[in-house]
Amino acid sequence: MRSFEMLSTMLNILLLGWLIFARNKSRRGLMVGAGISMLFVLLHGLIEGMRWQMTPVYLISLIPIVMWGARHITKPKEVNKKASRIRLILVATLAVLYSFIAVALPLLLPVFTFEKPTGPYNIGTVSYAWKDDRREELHTPEPGDKRELMVQIWYPVSADAKGKRAPYVSHPDIFAEGYGTALHMPKLLFTSIGFVKTHAIEAAALSDQESSYPVLIFSHSLNGTKNQNTFEIEQLVSHGYIVVGIDHTYRSTISVFPDGRVVPFVPQESNTIDYLDQINEEWVEDAKFVLDQVEKLAKNDPDHRFTDRMDLERIGMFGHSFGGATTTQMLMTDSRIKAAINMDGGLYGKLRIPADGLKKPFLMMSADGTLAGTTHMSDEEIASQGTTRKDLDKFFEDTFARQASVAVGGNYWMTLKHMKHMGFSDMYLISPIFEKSEGVDVQRVHQLINDYSLDFFNHYLKQQPVKLLDQTVGDHPAFTLQKG
Repeated sequence: MRSFEMLSTMLNILLLGWLIFARNKSRRGLMVGAGISMLFVLLHGLIEGMRWQMTPVYLISLIPIVMWGARHITKPKEVNKKASRIRLILVATLAVLYSFIAVALPLLLPVFTFEKPTGPYNIGTVSYAWKDDRREELHTPEPGDKRELMVQIWYPVSADAKGKRAPYVSHPDIFAEGYGTALHMPKLLFTSIGFVKTHAIEAAALSDQESSYPVLIFSHSLNGTKNQNTFEIEQLVSHGYIVVGIDHTYRSTISVFPDGRVVPFVPQESNTIDYLDQINEEWVEDAKFVLDQVEKLAKNDPDHRFTDRMDLERIGMFGHSFGGATTTQMLMTDSRIKAAINMDGGLYGKLRIPADGLKKPFLMMSADGTLAGTTHMSDEEIASQGTTRKDLDKFFEDTFARQASVAVGGNYWMTLKHMKHMGFSDMYLISPIFEKSEGVDVQRVHQLINDYSLDFFNHYLKQQPVKLLDQTVGDHPAFTLQKG
């Protein structure tokens, strides 16, 4: 809970207890109680913003007023002690149940927060809408439509920088709808994301601490978003990286363009490896186009923020799931990418990792829950995906076969234990229900991801000594790390 949410909840539950158990409640006392309660609710609303999950708490503020009004309308009646005691027990039981709901709702659907980044830099952010005039948009019926992408850039700013903190999502209602559709859940469950703030400051000045900064490209999962790994992006930026996040239009949860156009996710037509290889080509072209635009921005930024400040000799890439597949393909096909991290992504795309390795720095991160294939899935879950266990087993078998040479040639493969696929993103932060149902300790796994991602890029892009990777090869309680 946020600070004033917590204060309002505690105060109103105490008020409810006083209203039930206090014998002598004067009219003045009722109005004072209502006044104090409403004051805290008002402060909460003005400072933090009111949300429907707090409705049971808000309603408690009205009870003293209702009781005060009832005393004006009705006269007290004589009630025998036994009936009065039964009524008190019943009211107290209902109050406890109501209080439980009042506390549980904002806790189960919280306004989550991101861990404070540990680096010396603060974080700035700006967004762009870029059109690739060379490519036709294949997802629209209109001939001549060109491929358009929303891109967000996070970058280091001075530690004492001031300004408006960027929201996690820019259009809460639209994104709540998108998340609800993606997860087949009511939109109402995702409205709290509109109150989530990041550590980034909108349009802040780039820090002058270094003459230029290495650049990292981020590619999201199928039905993900460019900011779905904010927990990781902010940590990397705080340690001196510029991160460029891509929304792969029509394959992201939702894309909102500056002119107000809203582009929803287009479901994939098939879940075969051949089909995934095919659509991966579009994502690779997206990433190459974005890199072209980054080069233009580094050469001549109209806002004079990034001109000559992006180190184009030190470019890395990381991605989750299908974005991880895109990252691996980019490492193999684009000489500008010097090092890459794939987070639990099947190795889909045109190229296969050669038997003698990638010949470029690479870190593969996997969830042991993903590597388990169908063993953790019930027959009902498999049937709901429109397939059979036999076909799905074959799909996983063929997918995993592509990973045989991941660590060959001195590269790394890290498998996180007690981990599931979406644990590599911000998703489980939305509600502890996700975390508990999947059995993932989000804080622990996010710390591991951040520590090893930073160590990897620091070594291969900044030429800093390795602090974790080589020192922790082997089996550990939280992970297993292989080095080829």
